[in-house]
Amino acid sequence: MARIKNVVLPDNKKVPVGLTYIYGIGIATAKKICKDAGVDENKRIGKLDNTEIAKLRSEVDKYTVEGDLRREVQMNIKYHMEIGDYRGQRHKKKLPVRGQSTRSNARTRRGGKKATVANKKK
Repeated sequence: MARIKNVVLPDNKKVPVGLTYIYGIGIATAKKICKDAGVDENKRIGKLDNTEIAKLRSEVDKYTVEGDLRREVQMNIKYHMEIGDYRGQRHKKKLPVRGQSTRSNARTRRGGKKATVANKKK
């Protein structure tokens, strides 16, 4: 059981896929970390020895991940809300920020089922 940045990595996954369980590390970054640490990408996390895990830990420490990254993202959102730019206004209203349509979709951001308006006739 490998533990990096207080995240327990699954033993049965290959190393790059297992590293993606850490917030802020995608598959491309995970492969780069494996290459820089000198760890075989085809190995399973459960088969790694302590020296390889230590190498992975030292490589992951070079990136902003987990709590620090979450805090940074929240601070950026708060900054946009404070200065009152378009993105900040969209965040305040809990609407999609990146130009998506809200007429028929945006259920994830706006929430819930679509409310039907009663007595609407043509």
